[in-house]
This record gives sequence, structure tokens and C-alpha cells, in this order.
Amino acid sequence: MNIQQVCEAVMGNKVVKATKYISPKLIVRAVRKQFHKRIQKGNIEIYLTIGKPNWAEREFVKLCQKAKEPFPLKNIQLKLYNPIKKKLKGRK
Repeated sequence: MNIQQVCEAVMGNKVVKATKYISPKLIVRAVRKQFHKRIQKGNIEIYLTIGKPNWAEREFVKLCQKAKEPFPLKNIQLKLYNPIKKKLKGRK
């Protein structure tokens, strides 16, 4: 059930990464593959991770425990796609 929720969240238009916190030591993360820091149209490749949280996720878990949030967390944490803005070249 958790895997399906995370994968569906990543299949959205502008979502690059979705993380579901099951317990302080277990997460389910889905990351959408990007090509040259851009989302491609067509096929979607998703990297799925089930296991221990990384450094940033451990910091988030500490903040949740400090705020006394119960696990599993109800909401899925999303990271949205922010395209790199190019500067316009001036005419000579």
C-alpha cells in the first residue's frame, strides 16, 4: 500500500521525489529519473528505496519526534521540480 502511494505521487506532473515515513528507522522513497536535470516526457523511470533514511531524512525524523508526531506520518513528503532558468544572451 505504501509503495503504491509513493509511486503514484511521483507520477504527478512536477514531483521529482516522494518519501513516506513508516517509522523512525524505515522509509519508502520513490525518485523520478531526470536527464540533464530535466523531466522527460514519455516513459517514466522510478527508483524505489525501502530501508533506512538518509541524512536529511534523519534530521526530519528528529524534528518530528521533537514535535511528538506519531509514526507512521500521514502525509507523503514531496520534492517538486524546479527547472533551471537560463539567462538571456544579449545582442552584440
